[in-house]
Amino acid sequence: MLSSPGRRARAAIGAVLAVAALLTACSGRTASTSSGTGITVQAAEFPWSAAKLTNAILAEVAARHPDLGVAGIDTTALGPAPAWAGAQRGDIDLLAEVALPNQQELADKAKDRVTLVHQTYGGAKQGWFVPTYATQPGQPLAGLTSVTQLNDYAAALDGKLVDADPSFITTQQNAKRLAGYGITLQQVTSSEAAQLAELRRAYERQAPILVYLYHPHWVFNEFEMTQLQEPNPFQPDCFTSGSGACAMPDYAAWTAASTRLQQEAPRFYALLQRFELPLPDIEAMLKSIDVDKQPADQVAKQWVEANQSRVQQWLAS
Repeated sequence: MLSSPGRRARAAIGAVLAVAALLTACSGRTASTSSGTGITVQAAEFPWSAAKLTNAILAEVAARHPDLGVAGIDTTALGPAPAWAGAQRGDIDLLAEVALPNQQELADKAKDRVTLVHQTYGGAKQGWFVPTYATQPGQPLAGLTSVTQLNDYAAALDGKLVDADPSFITTQQNAKRLAGYGITLQQVTSSEAAQLAELRRAYERQAPILVYLYHPHWVFNEFEMTQLQEPNPFQPDCFTSGSGACAMPDYAAWTAASTRLQQEAPRFYALLQRFELPLPDIEAMLKSIDVDKQPADQVAKQWVEANQSRVQQWLAS
């Protein structure tokens, strides 16, 4: 929820968000302040680094441009379902890095309070990947090109698909895909950090591994990965009434904002209507954050300073 000087005493917001954070086991909360004037935006932060980065960029721009009417952006780490539940209640005003179509159903439930504003980037591939070295002649996955071949390589893959965070909607989709394709691999889920640590260990040993990955991600700046082909294209009903035997959709990331934000910070909302980021830039920044361990706010500041012409496009009235 937004808090103007007359509303900051409404401590119930913090209590609601804290409970939601505990429910998702994502308890981190940070505050990004700007000029001290204007409203404070309550933002959800999904449990992947691109969401943290996007919030940091928006906070940096707001700090440099107090005329946008945003005093700061307070972020609460939440999985998609509780984040959208908070938005539906009116407790969350900003959701950056909304993955569509993955989160479309959640967004539809909150449409009376929250608007999908603008696409930050599109055409982001996702699916099942293996290290390219493992598919070369003489290697354990030589000849593997399609998801339909995975049962033949189960032993080499240690009988498992290494998936990401259980809170991701894609984790549910991958379970349906395994069943729909009749693949006997075990779906192993954990935090994304644990998943990527296992990928790095495999890469260092030049061992075979099957992982779910998505763009944008720092992985593609560091490792050479091959996406397995799909026999069936994505269909909108594939993971609902369908069998699940289809490709995962290319997705787009959007920003979403509450009606309250639109009314109380119209210039910031207008910026969101023009807010776009190039995928290659995001993946390079994610490497700085996740591999080089630079703080997200520092990476965001450096990018904003180096890309003033793009920022000015967002600010154009």
